Amino acid sequence: MMRVLLVEDDRWVARVNQGLLEQGGAEVVGVAGTVQEALRLVAQLQPDLLLLDVYLPDGTGVEVLLALRAAGHLLDVIMLTAADDLTTVRQALALGALDYIIKPFEQSRLQGALERVSSRRRLSGPALTQQRLDRFLGLPGAALPKGIEEGTLGRIRAMLDDEAQALSAEEVGARIGVSRVTAWRYLEYLLAQDVLELDFSYGLPGRPSKLYRRRRARGQSQED
Repeated sequence: MMRVLLVEDDRWVARVNQGLLEQGGAEVVGVAGTVQEALRLVAQLQPDLLLLDVYLPDGTGVEVLLALRAAGHLLDVIMLTAADDLTTVRQALALGALDYIIKPFEQSRLQGALERVSSRRRLSGPALTQQRLDRFLGLPGAALPKGIEEGTLGRIRAMLDDEAQALSAEEVGARIGVSRVTAWRYLEYLLAQDVLELDFSYGLPGRPSKLYRRRRARGQSQED
């Protein structure tokens, strides 16, 4: 579960945003209402993600971000603010903010940002291909490998998002109207992208069957 520090000086807004974060599967480990409190709680709580407002009573969220980077803190940051001027946006992005969400916002926009941060945090391995890096950076139109088509990929992802049980390649293929081999190719691609995880079926003698499911958030049980 991603641990989030929420920096927001309006207590009512902070409560609303905390509820949205928790609905999205994150754990809010603290709420800060000032620049100084934000810096103190980052050092104390070591969160995975900072959800950061710009307008604070004793300064700005950009100053928080600048101080954290100067101190060597590389935690992920999403700006969530009413500040809509281009200068502030550029400053935040130049200091390493992963996303910038302008209030008022749709819950789906925040959820999408959280999912992108979560995907980045799951990335592992000693080296990256350009293709994996492009997808890691969220570049639009990042090239898919040969044999993987965007429409079919989207259908498989959408189907697995709505499915609680792990499925075999044969079951996935039957549901979306492609062969088992084609479904297996897409499932293995999503597995390599850390979108899916594996279960195994040991019902028959011999090698167990692979079953694929949407990767669960850390700490989420199979029954959730």
